[in-house]
Amino acid sequence: MSAPANAQDSKAPELADGTIKAQHGDWQVVCKPPPAGAKNEVCALVQSVTAEDRPNVGLTVYFQRFSQGMRVLRVFAPVGVLLPPGIGLKIDDVDVGHAPFLRCHTFACYAQVTLDDKLIDQFSNGKTAIFIIFQTEEAGIGIPLSLNGFSQALAALP
Repeated sequence: MSAPANAQDSKAPELADGTIKAQHGDWQVVCKPPPAGAKNEVCALVQSVTAEDRPNVGLTVYFQRFSQGMRVLRVFAPVGVLLPPGIGLKIDDVDVGHAPFLRCHTFACYAQVTLDDKLIDQFSNGKTAIFIIFQTEEAGIGIPLSLNGFSQALAALP
């Protein structure tokens, strides 16, 4: 797995101007200054990957913990992805489920899920997550994402 050459272009808009604060395995802790009126910088765990057999198809996965305790996973997929099936997820070959795409921007479409303790544990203890997107109704593309360093990065997340 390697980051796409245009990884910065495919980054979540919330972190496009962020600074990498730490690297834990394959995950980066990326932070940006606080929004107006807020005291703390905004930080997230980020990993960008491409499909092994399609270097032009990549994902950026973004995990953030909000002050009220809510934990959110956002997956940014390329524009042109088939929206109705949403995005599927398997962790270590176990089907975890799927999420609908919420919105498309000019640079990407994204799906978002709120994570519970069980899913956090699966990410923390797993080895590989495979996100499945569709470009046609018949052709799903599985894009592997390393979970190496996720639990350490999560512990380091401010």
